[in-house]
Amino acid sequence: MKLFCYTFLFLVLSACTKDKGYVLTGDYPADIDKLITTRCAVSGCHNTVSKDAASGLDLSSWSSLFRGSRSGSPVIPFSSRFSSLCYFINTYSDLGTINAPTMPIGEAPLTREEVSRLKGWIDAGAPDFKGTVAFSGPAVKKLYAVNQGCDVVTVFDSETHLPIRYIEVGSGKSTPHQVRVAPDGKFWYVVFLNSNVMKKYRCSDDAFVADIPLTPLAAKTGTQNALDWNTFVISDDGKRAYCVSWTAVGAVSTVDLLNHRLIRMSPGWNYPHGICLSKDGAKIYLAAQTGNYISEIDSAFNLSTLNEYALDGTQVSSVSSLDPHDMGLNEGGNRLYVTCQKSNEVIVFDLTSKTSVARIPTPYYPQELVYSKKYTSWYLTCSGDGSPTDPGSVMKINSDLSTLTLRHGAQPHGLAVDERSGLLYVLSRNISSSGPLPHHTSQCQGKNGFVSFLDPLDLKSTGDKFELSVDPYFIYPQP
Repeated sequence: MKLFCYTFLFLVLSACTKDKGYVLTGDYPADIDKLITTRCAVSGCHNTVSKDAASGLDLSSWSSLFRGSRSGSPVIPFSSRFSSLCYFINTYSDLGTINAPTMPIGEAPLTREEVSRLKGWIDAGAPDFKGTVAFSGPAVKKLYAVNQGCDVVTVFDSETHLPIRYIEVGSGKSTPHQVRVAPDGKFWYVVFLNSNVMKKYRCSDDAFVADIPLTPLAAKTGTQNALDWNTFVISDDGKRAYCVSWTAVGAVSTVDLLNHRLIRMSPGWNYPHGICLSKDGAKIYLAAQTGNYISEIDSAFNLSTLNEYALDGTQVSSVSSLDPHDMGLNEGGNRLYVTCQKSNEVIVFDLTSKTSVARIPTPYYPQELVYSKKYTSWYLTCSGDGSPTDPGSVMKINSDLSTLTLRHGAQPHGLAVDERSGLLYVLSRNISSSGPLPHHTSQCQGKNGFVSFLDPLDLKSTGDKFELSVDPYFIYPQP
C-alpha cells in the first residue's frame, strides 16, 4: 500500500511540475494555464500585484480574467474575433486583428501555435479546467445592445455590467438597428436597416431561433421595397410585434412571433419612426419623424379609424418642423411622451383631450426615451452635434416634469435602466471625428463606441466606461 501511495504521489507531482518552476493553478485548462501564467500573468504585467498598471486586467486565474479590465471584457466566450486580448498577442496578419503594443511587452511574441491555441480556446467558450463557461445558464440576467457598424449584438451581464457575448446577427451589411426582449424574458428580437427580416434568438443561450419575414417576399429570393426597419414594439402577451420601416413610403408590419410569419404589411406612411401601443393593445401610435404629428390607428390597421394629431396645435404637416423621433406611454396609459429632434423638446400629449399639455426643452437633438417604474422618471439621450463643445447629454424628467441634465459625450444614443442593479446604461456611438480615440481597433471599419453607467437618481457617473464594437446604437434589458 505504501508503495502504491508513494508512486501515485510521485505521478501527481511530476504531472503538475513537468516544467521546472511551473505549477498549475487549477483554474484554467492545463495548456492554457501554462501559457497565460508564464507569459502574461507575470511580475510587472497582468498579475494580481501589477494589474493596476496594466489596465486593471488580472490574468492570474480564470476567475480574475472574467472580472474584466478598465476597458471592459478582454475575452468574450465563443468569440475570439471580438476578444481584444487576441489583438494584442497576435503578430500574424492571417490570424486576425493586430494591435500595438504586442504582448508580452519586451519579450518574444507568442508563436503562431500559441496564438492559435488561445483563439481556439476562446472560440470553444474559454472554459475553466472543469469545463465551466463564464456567464452561462438561464439564471444570468442580461441586457442586449445592437452595434450598427459591425452586425453584432453585444450581451451584457446585469450583475457585473460587463459585455459577456458578441452575437453575430448579420452578414456584414445588414446593419442591426433595434433590439428588444419579449415581456416574459425568454426571447430577444432584432430588426435591420438593410434586411427585410426580423431575427429571433433565445435568451437562455442566445441561440438563433428563426427569421421572421417583414414583407411578403422577404422569405423568398426576391424582396419587396420596405427595408430601413428602424423600430418595433412587442405586445404585452409576447405574441405579436409591430415593426416600422422608416422611408418616404414607410410601412408598418405586424408579425406573429410564435409562428414566425408576417400577418400584414401596411405601406404608405410618411417617414414613420417612433411607435407605441395603447395600454390595452387596441391602438397603435406612430410618430412622423418628418413633420409635426402623430398618427393613431387600431392595431388591426383599419384605415377608417385613422386619426392624426399635430403636436404643436397647428395643422398636420409633413414639412420638417418638430420631427418627433421616439415616444413612450406613461404608466396611466393616458399620455405620450415624445422626443422632437428638430425643435429640441419633449412634448407630453394627452390622449384623452388629444392635445399637448407640456413642452419640455431639451439639449440639442433628443433621441431615445425610456421610462423606469422603479424611479418614476423618464430618461432620454440628446446626441448633440458631435463637436467638442456639444458631444451630447443625458436628461432625466421627473414625475413633476422637473428635469436634470448631464453633459455626456460622445454622441449618446441608446439607454436602458437596469432596475436590478440600479444603473442607467448609456451607449455612446462615438462616430464623430472629434470623439475619443478607442483603446483598440475593431474587427469592423470605424472607431469603437462605449457604454458608461449612471446613477438613475442623480445621473452621477460610476466612473466605469467599457469599450464596445463600432456604433453601439440601442440597448434593451431582459425583464
